[in-house]
Amino acid sequence: MNACVNDPVLSVHTLLHSRRTTLPKRLLGPGPDAAQRQLILEAASAAPDHDQLLPWRFIELPEAARAPLGEAFAQALRARDPRASVEEQAQAREKAQRAPWLLVLVVRTGGAPADIPASERLLSAGAAVQNMLLMCSALGLGSGLTSGKALHSAPLRALLQLGQEEEAICFVNVGHVGTSRQPRARPEVARYFSVLGAPD
Repeated sequence: MNACVNDPVLSVHTLLHSRRTTLPKRLLGPGPDAAQRQLILEAASAAPDHDQLLPWRFIELPEAARAPLGEAFAQALRARDPRASVEEQAQAREKAQRAPWLLVLVVRTGGAPADIPASERLLSAGAAVQNMLLMCSALGLGSGLTSGKALHSAPLRALLQLGQEEEAICFVNVGHVGTSRQPRARPEVARYFSVLGAPD
């Protein structure tokens, strides 16, 4: 960074590049407190949103919901593989218990207005999630996104009571960092930026 850049820009730059994905198995309790949760959720509201459609929402999965979630994971596994062992089903159930604070991102990818395509709705949801992850980093918390085939299964859709036009996109896992991961190299700008018409 240029030394002339002012402190707010340096602070944002540092925050952006200090964010690390922390997998659920590396997260420890307790999860964020009520004030921290509010800050994290409010961060999502700053995402760009064409026509203020608000095509996304987050569902918290509290402790009481973890056993039903685990059973939905096991049911989804059995649907994909009827020969799944008892141990494999137990492992599927255990995944529901890992994150101290667990949310699922749901996006309304279809429905009115028809002129706002699914791609824009998903882009808005992605920005909302990134805002939340950055707020987690600012609060000294670990966070990470997880997905999996069970997200699109009938048992999970039923558990989350999703509407016909809604899709569960990913889980947002938040807690305190138990084991830090080694920083990964960020891609150089030249790998993802070009100027139209510029010579090679």
